[in-house]
Amino acid sequence: MAAQMSTMKKPIVSICIIMLLCSSVMFTGCFNQQKPVVTPKTTKEIAVDIVTLLMQQNYSGVYSYFNTSISLKVTLTQFQAAWIQVLNVSGNLTHIVSERSANESGSSVEYVTCNFSKSPQLDIKIVFNAQLKVIGLNVVPPKAAYTVPSYVNQSMFTEQSVIVGSSPWTLPGNLTIPKGTGPFPAVVLVQGSGPNDQDETIGQNKPLKDLAWGLASQGIVVLRYVKRTKQYPQQSAQIQNFTVEDEVIDDVIAAIDVLTASPVVDHSLIFVLGHSLGGYLAPRIATQDPRIAGLIIMAGPTRHLEDLILEQVQYLAKLSGTNQSAQIAMVEQGIEKIKTLNFTDNESVFGSPGSYWRDLATYDPVATAQTLHLPMCIMQGLRDYQVTAEDFTRWNQTFSGNSMVTLKTYASLNHLFIPGVGTPTNTEYLIPGHVSVDVVNDIAAWVHAR
Repeated sequence: MAAQMSTMKKPIVSICIIMLLCSSVMFTGCFNQQKPVVTPKTTKEIAVDIVTLLMQQNYSGVYSYFNTSISLKVTLTQFQAAWIQVLNVSGNLTHIVSERSANESGSSVEYVTCNFSKSPQLDIKIVFNAQLKVIGLNVVPPKAAYTVPSYVNQSMFTEQSVIVGSSPWTLPGNLTIPKGTGPFPAVVLVQGSGPNDQDETIGQNKPLKDLAWGLASQGIVVLRYVKRTKQYPQQSAQIQNFTVEDEVIDDVIAAIDVLTASPVVDHSLIFVLGHSLGGYLAPRIATQDPRIAGLIIMAGPTRHLEDLILEQVQYLAKLSGTNQSAQIAMVEQGIEKIKTLNFTDNESVFGSPGSYWRDLATYDPVATAQTLHLPMCIMQGLRDYQVTAEDFTRWNQTFSGNSMVTLKTYASLNHLFIPGVGTPTNTEYLIPGHVSVDVVNDIAAWVHAR
């Protein structure tokens, strides 16, 4: 039957081919003229195409633009689930407002400012490699100028650019130095999870810049620097058996090298301040460097990171008021892999290789901290839904009554230690604010008391 249909349609097919050939001749001119050059699309044009596909909910179309550095780690289903989470929080993507281009860490970046139905305007940030494939896609608030907190006195310090680490992992940073006669105590700032800049910029907020300038105003040297996974995203993804040593710890030790080489620093008073993941790893960092005089742990988890991932997903799903059981089930599958170590070292779970999760499987920050015999200041915002009072409770139960450990809670502060009211959500990170003056004052007083 198929053969009969083919025979019957043969004349029609021939006509179609002839018409196509004629069209081709007419298009090219057919008189020894060169074929027109097809100009490749620019990154801006591709970015607009991608955002248009997102508006159409054509997730496979967007996924086709991804480089293998993403597609080998994140499945189409996982990408779709992640984007649906964005829509649950911000509302539907309605239209494009504007576009702008940038170059960041050697990569071409396009910011497509968009209107969402339940949020202020947001930028869809798309990062391209040299082959015009997407190596990063996320949603961020439009860039705004930094406002200086009221507790900062810029006449009290200077700031200079420094380089942390050595080739191939040199990282740009800032050393904030009080004016006056040193040497001064010093603090290294360690960011939370993800590819953060030196300020830990989230929306219009720069919590680590607040801390650096606030502490420098009170006579403390502060060093902050771009995280390795931010400065070298592609190279970091290629590290074999990648762990937190590569992501965080090696560079903190390199930062301490910078401080010990500085004549303005009191080398006996070098402290590590870790926020979120940085706080979680601070005890482990201290076991590897005897130059550390003490730890400041801000919103430091005491539970396994995968447990926090599930808790956050469930919390935001409940707030959204929508049925996200399928997405939660997918997260639970990933967590089961981590709990049972059911993966290869190069297999990606939640965007990190199996080697990363295997390394953390037996790490206990509280038990590690107990072995240190170092002064510690442990701080927790009680409006933090990412690292919660449950985590702080274990710090408190373990170290309450220990004269070397200061434990502080702040009723109105969120995960960024910025004041807020009402039910905490991730959308409040889009609201400009500053790290609480109480937190800055408490840290400065604690450091000067050592």
